[in-house]
Amino acid sequence: MEKELRLMKGNEAIAEAAIRCGADAYFGYPITPQSEILEHLMAEKPHERTGMAVLQAESEVAAINMVYGAAAAGRMAMTSSSSPGISLKQEGISYMAGAELPGVIVNVVRGGPGLGTIQPSQADYFQSTKGGGHGDYRQIVFAPASVQEMYDFVQLGFELAFKYRNPVMIQTDGIIGQMMEKVMLGEQKQRRKPEDIVKQCPWATTGKTKNRERNIITSLDLTAASQEKFNFKLIEKYKEIKEKEVRFETFDCEDADYIFVSYGSSARICMNAIKMARAKGIKVGLLRLITLFPFPEKKIAEMTDKLKGFLTVEMSAGQMVEDVRLAVKFKKPVEHFGRMGGVIPTPEEIVEALEQKIIGG
Repeated sequence: MEKELRLMKGNEAIAEAAIRCGADAYFGYPITPQSEILEHLMAEKPHERTGMAVLQAESEVAAINMVYGAAAAGRMAMTSSSSPGISLKQEGISYMAGAELPGVIVNVVRGGPGLGTIQPSQADYFQSTKGGGHGDYRQIVFAPASVQEMYDFVQLGFELAFKYRNPVMIQTDGIIGQMMEKVMLGEQKQRRKPEDIVKQCPWATTGKTKNRERNIITSLDLTAASQEKFNFKLIEKYKEIKEKEVRFETFDCEDADYIFVSYGSSARICMNAIKMARAKGIKVGLLRLITLFPFPEKKIAEMTDKLKGFLTVEMSAGQMVEDVRLAVKFKKPVEHFGRMGGVIPTPEEIVEALEQKIIGG
């Protein structure tokens, strides 16, 4: 199957990317607003195209543990859900981090807390970037701002998950998941052969024990000293990720006095807010986060001395703003503007917030 241009929903692009990148398995459970991922996979019958397994598990807990099992065998496995469902998967994600297993988890965020609403939100930032489960662990978190990035980040997510033997999350929201845009689909890749998995994943439980000791996959260590040593190993891995995998984009920042810091659908809205602000003579730019973790703290610190202030724009009560303030180190004003519960901010509201909270403040 060659490259092709297609009009797709963001959720559909995620699903098609999983098939085309040669994933071995998807395990999920339906929940709005991400159910189209599972629906598209079922409709496309990837077991006929590549042999990929697709299974609706009995629960979110079952789904993430199926990903754990497949990953332990060196397989490319993913799951997806929406906020309450991701909460149920947190124990399994922590287990994967503790067992150093690769996998891709998609969160199409909806408003909360609790069951909340099916409308879009970005209020899962703390959960995804700070380690929503137990223990000292981190995961790489991508924040796509287009349907094309929904597609692209699946392949990239698997690449980094296996490179670092760590879970990778694609955190998006109901806007990007449900909207339709043109997507350039890549060529169909075939799933890896068992012998290739043995070579590429020497740590995996592949059943091939000739000339090596048995591989044991676990996150349990009852000896405090050795568990601490393992945690130090993880910390070094996360440091490497922070050094090598930070991704962001800047827009109109060269002459800017003020900067919007945003990601995902909020960043798209900020693009129109920049046009409105500059028409009023306000020089503002945008720093769009592509990775939420690792966070571009060095870039923000580098920008700080040249600016008069930052406004974070996120569909939450203010979560990412805490990381921006830490990076700025109180040298310049950092304020937050956001809407909650599924309400989407407008460009006019963002410009007004900039004028009132930063310029007039």
